[in-house]
Amino acid sequence: MHAAARINRVLLHRRMSINSLIRMEVLICMILLLSVDVKSTLVKSQRPLKVIAGGGAAAAVSVQVTLPPVASPLQNQLIFADQRLEIVYPVIQRFKNLITSDPLNITSSWIGTDICKYKGFYCESPPDNKSAIALASIDFNGFQLSSPTLVGFLDLLPDLALFHANSNNFAGTIPGNIVKLPYLYELDISNNRFSGPFPTAILAMEGLSFLDIRYNFFSGSVPPELFAKDLDALFLNNNNFMTRLPDDIGATHVEYLTLANNKFFGPIPRGIAKALSGLSEILLLDNMLSGCLPYELGLLKEAVVFDAGNNNLTGPLPFSLGCLEKLEVLNFAGNLLYGSVPDVLCGLRNLMNLSLSDNYLTQAGPSCMRLIKNGVLDVRKNCIPGQPFQRSVAECAAFFARPRNCPYMDTYSQVPCWLPTFGASGPELAPSPS
Repeated sequence: MHAAARINRVLLHRRMSINSLIRMEVLICMILLLSVDVKSTLVKSQRPLKVIAGGGAAAAVSVQVTLPPVASPLQNQLIFADQRLEIVYPVIQRFKNLITSDPLNITSSWIGTDICKYKGFYCESPPDNKSAIALASIDFNGFQLSSPTLVGFLDLLPDLALFHANSNNFAGTIPGNIVKLPYLYELDISNNRFSGPFPTAILAMEGLSFLDIRYNFFSGSVPPELFAKDLDALFLNNNNFMTRLPDDIGATHVEYLTLANNKFFGPIPRGIAKALSGLSEILLLDNMLSGCLPYELGLLKEAVVFDAGNNNLTGPLPFSLGCLEKLEVLNFAGNLLYGSVPDVLCGLRNLMNLSLSDNYLTQAGPSCMRLIKNGVLDVRKNCIPGQPFQRSVAECAAFFARPRNCPYMDTYSQVPCWLPTFGASGPELAPSPS
């Protein structure tokens, strides 16, 4: 009886030892799995972990396993090529989350720390530190991205020099804090859905030289101070601006001035003569301009394109236009001009397109007749005898029955340059007005 009891105790003790060993093996497996799970964590030191599996004095086993420590938050941070890129990274990622449409899958490249490889983002050394790397320019042209705003993105890129975003669906207004971007000198947000008044923060951007906000929904007046800025190009066309052309429009130093397809009104200012330094293209078409053409147009010596079609301009064509030696395109179609087409104008050597259709002109000289024959000059829908496709006699008579008056009529035959066509016997030579 006692022998049987001893045998049972021995068997029970062995089963307990076996169970303890099984528990120990399971525990060791769990520890090994844990060790593998944290193996990829960066470590500088290791610490031992001591595990004791029980089961009685005979079965006690001590197991020592070495585990890596848990990584600190600093060790989990992303690594950037420059601190300046680290600063703009969250700005870009927040903007990415604002994108509501990305048909070309542009933003799929906006991942990781190498911002300079994001599509549309370009890096260079900033002016204040040639050894640094910073986000210097953005070119989103044609990306077709949609976002309700650029606030919190464009104005938080401190090293940005160029921002081009033509042909997207960005909306809202221009961030007021854009003035805090010290290096930004080119801003192109054309062909988007921006609205509201003219973004006056632009006026305080000292380094800005290129501004293109055409094909948007801006409205209201345009601050006269804009035309006094030292810009190379100013594109405001195809908005809903309704304002008078400022008298000092000639104070601008722009080479390209585009105000077309708005609601600018009033006369073309005589002060435009001050823009002698390099105004090459002037687009004023499809507005509500009125009044007579100023003699001072002939002082725009660098003009290559001048387009004031589809307005309410009236009066004769000034002879001074014959001084625009570089002129290639001149459009006054769709106005209320009358009188003759100056032969000095038709004698310009570089002229390729002279559009005077839909006016009330009554005469064209020999040089102009040659241009009509060559397809350079269009005088359809005028009142010129002998030319095809003219207005009816009744229509012309009704126009000339109305009173017409232009100030400074004595200036229209004056020419502020020497023209070999006329020599000393030609129109009166007039000095350039101050």
